[in-house]
Amino acid sequence: MNRRKSLLVALLCAASGSVMAQSVQDGLKDLYYGKNLSAKQTFEKVIAAKPTEDKAYYYMGIAQLATEDVAGATATFQKGLQAVPTSALLQAGMGRIDLIKGDAAAAKAKFEAATAATQGRDGDVARAIADANTEVKGGDRAYALTVMDKLLNNEGRKKKEMYTATAADYIEQGDAYRYLGGENGGKAIAAYEKALELDANNAEAVMKQGLVNYNARLKAEAVADWTKATNMDPNYAPAFNELFLFYTTPKKDQLSWEKAAEYLEKYMAIADPADKTKNEYLAASVAFFKKDYDGAINKGKAAMAGANEFYKNKFSLLVGDAYLQKGDSLSAKKVMDDYVQAVGEGKLDSSDYKLLSTIYLRLKSSDSATQNQYTDKALGYLEKFASSTTAKDPETYIQIAEALKAARKFEQAGDWYEKANELRLANKETLGAIDYFNVGLNYYYAGIGSKPVDTALINKADAAFQKVIEAKPELGTGYYWRGQANFAKDQQGQSGVAKPFYDKYIEITEPNGADKNKNTLTYAYTYELLYYYFKEDKANVQVYADKLSAIDPNNVTVKQIKENMNSREKASAKPAAKPAANKK
Repeated sequence: MNRRKSLLVALLCAASGSVMAQSVQDGLKDLYYGKNLSAKQTFEKVIAAKPTEDKAYYYMGIAQLATEDVAGATATFQKGLQAVPTSALLQAGMGRIDLIKGDAAAAKAKFEAATAATQGRDGDVARAIADANTEVKGGDRAYALTVMDKLLNNEGRKKKEMYTATAADYIEQGDAYRYLGGENGGKAIAAYEKALELDANNAEAVMKQGLVNYNARLKAEAVADWTKATNMDPNYAPAFNELFLFYTTPKKDQLSWEKAAEYLEKYMAIADPADKTKNEYLAASVAFFKKDYDGAINKGKAAMAGANEFYKNKFSLLVGDAYLQKGDSLSAKKVMDDYVQAVGEGKLDSSDYKLLSTIYLRLKSSDSATQNQYTDKALGYLEKFASSTTAKDPETYIQIAEALKAARKFEQAGDWYEKANELRLANKETLGAIDYFNVGLNYYYAGIGSKPVDTALINKADAAFQKVIEAKPELGTGYYWRGQANFAKDQQGQSGVAKPFYDKYIEITEPNGADKNKNTLTYAYTYELLYYYFKEDKANVQVYADKLSAIDPNNVTVKQIKENMNSREKASAKPAAKPAANKK
């Protein structure tokens, strides 16, 4: 080969290498689109070509964390530090691992060291620190915002020290505001807008504006944002995922399995082709949301054998839920019991507890001892769900309350209805009569179910029913139930504590026709009858005896009181015995 040909071959090889070589940017693009396994493979190739590229190690670790591979990410960060011991970025990565393990102090030390090493002016490092503190449980959200503000604030810096912000920086700043919550929502939106000024087609910024709106309970706006993100970039899978999650949330204005299946299929069409197990899980999920439960079970079981621990757990939940939805609670129980034994109680999370509690609440046995075991286990899981859920959401609390009510645990149900009300009031929402009624009714049933009647619970019920009156004074409901609560404290009707409430209830209700409210008026008339009987007010006794007889001709209380009054009258009408004559 002559020199000219050799040079040409070399140039062609160099050109081919530049085209074929994988770069950090290629991996970041995969991460952006939610293709975590492809991203990991790309970063592995970058590291193979350049073992001292610390960004490749760091972002490869992030890709592994996205698939719940904490051990793999830890090993990647450590290997990177061996190759690049001075890397502040990998130091931040190890800080994230400390946070995941619950060691906030060790994490903070690493973050501070990384910040000091870069003087707070390295975008990758600042974002790594901020992201760890926003995304990981136990992170310091205020600190995350401070880190991003320091990065973006060029005040007082020399020209050569000026930092040029990127869209990713403003998105991270927006995330910090979003996680801080409350009044910071508007600031988060503004930060995402700045990202869009730098990159008008950044679907991530729009998708996260949707998250802010959802957190503010602006659900229509959130769906519009997520839809806009999918239109801006039809390959942006995370936005389709948010739409899917929205329609799988068990709330009356969200849950739609048909729409969930629609968006899951769209997500699958652009999902990571390298992630075979994830795609098998998505296929089983589509079957589930289309209510093809046998298909979901078969696909889930088939894929479970070759899945890693993370996906085995997800398949177990899916298969267990599919059995539950098709009405096979015993098979659902077996799947989930095996799952609990495999992972251990300590690794269960709120979604696990919720499914387990639902399964055990559905189980029925003709054997009372077995049924009691099912109920106890269901309530145990339900309490764990209640304490483990991080969603400070009134609807979640109401779901817990309704499950407890179904299990006849009325006091606990009342507590959770009350917590839901307190949270809604804290969110400056207006409560309706039904919200207070749910609290009162459950405390009432708990109180009268105690032997003797639990007066403290009855008083809590009475206070809740008063709020029903305040919310809807034109309705008789609050007055009736205040009457019932006070009747429970005065079961002989002697003190008259329930009378004012029954009086008002009768006044509101009778014009509508006694037959329409027969059951409730029976209680009200009965109390009035007892009250006037003990007052020896014959005229009013007759009034309420007649009212009761009109709606219940065979009323036992009327019969007993009439018999007692007749006996009393006969006793008083009997002549007094003459005194015996004195004998001399």
